[in-house]
Amino acid sequence: MQTLAEIPFWFLRHGQTDWNAKDLSQGNVDIPLNAVGIQQAHDAAARLVGRGIVSIVCSPLSRAHDTAKIVAEKLALPITEIDERLREVSFGVQEGQEMGDWFADWVDGNFTPEGAESFPELRRRSVAAVNRVLRLPAPVLIVAHGAVFRALRAEMGLPPNVRTPNAVPFLCEPGSPQWTLREP
Repeated sequence: MQTLAEIPFWFLRHGQTDWNAKDLSQGNVDIPLNAVGIQQAHDAAARLVGRGIVSIVCSPLSRAHDTAKIVAEKLALPITEIDERLREVSFGVQEGQEMGDWFADWVDGNFTPEGAESFPELRRRSVAAVNRVLRLPAPVLIVAHGAVFRALRAEMGLPPNVRTPNAVPFLCEPGSPQWTLREP
């Protein structure tokens, strides 16, 4: 398995959706940003001004893509690319259902819902995607999803089962034995 390239990058989880507000598992269901999420994306964009971001890469799901568009407009940059491998994990039969005890077991690798991608599979996919986009001109901003960031946190030597807030940017800086996450 690849390890995460030791290159700093920015990560931004998409803004809030109605399903986030109801604590429902979205996975690959393409749920749009709600009004709160749109405002969160604008707030995140303002926090990213002056951070030197050169490349913006995002998931194809509209909640991440629309967040990235708002940030890109504020930074006067194009979206460099839309990367299918940054798509949120498939939760199979759990999509649209309330988040529950199953989720911690999934992160621990002890349970995978029927029709879902396992956490180790997500981790491999996420690390490969990030390593590829880190070859772009830096600094890179990755706009994606909560489970993707949990997989990256695991690879960074950080506790993976920590909920990433919607639309809060993090500068991810390599370190040993673990990376450092900083908010602007």
